[in-house]
Amino acid sequence: ASLLEDDEAVRDRQVGLVDRAGRAASYTGEGCMPWAGGITGDGFACQGNILTGPEVVQAMARTFEEAPGELVDRLLDAISAGEAAGGDRRGKQSAALLVVRDGGGYGGRSDRYIDLRVDDHEEPVRELLRVFSVYDREYLVREDPLVTASAEAVEDLQVRLRSLGRYEGQVSGELDEATRTALASFAGEYNLEAKIRDDDQLHESLIRELRDVTPEIDGDAGAGRRSG
Repeated sequence: ASLLEDDEAVRDRQVGLVDRAGRAASYTGEGCMPWAGGITGDGFACQGNILTGPEVVQAMARTFEEAPGELVDRLLDAISAGEAAGGDRRGKQSAALLVVRDGGGYGGRSDRYIDLRVDDHEEPVRELLRVFSVYDREYLVREDPLVTASAEAVEDLQVRLRSLGRYEGQVSGELDEATRTALASFAGEYNLEAKIRDDDQLHESLIRELRDVTPEIDGDAGAGRRSG
């Protein structure tokens, strides 16, 4: 209430809040265009205005509560459910998704874990899902465990880096300076420079990206087996 009591436009406001304990609140001013309203639950506040009816936020809330996956997956499912239930009574135009996480942005330089938007499209939610699928596949690192740089793992890296013309040394299984330099060069080109380390650990995302761009090399390359 204290956030709104000094607001001269309070009757036209719509606000949703969730605190760090998951407690939620939703406010819809009496001046909001119908249908307008909201639903709260454990860890979420769902509200909208100029909707086709209450079934929109009901579908979104129910889907968010039941959907599997992490926050981004549940939000996308909820957005899709809201549109399927009727969405905005004026039609379709835009959709957006913003998820913040401490140090979740590129290279840990910001908290913008996901920041995607579709401003003008005939099927904005469908387009948002498509854009996110590309982002999820090509850029987003949801979990990135560390892998010990064993001799076998390093041999695999060396064979793949050599196939790309980045490494000219022997396939020794040693994470030496030449191998580190080649790996850093590769990481820089694919926007993964933040994944370079100076110890004997490797980020799984970096290994996965290198394997993705050298599909002609079988599995753990070792001695440099090629498919076909």
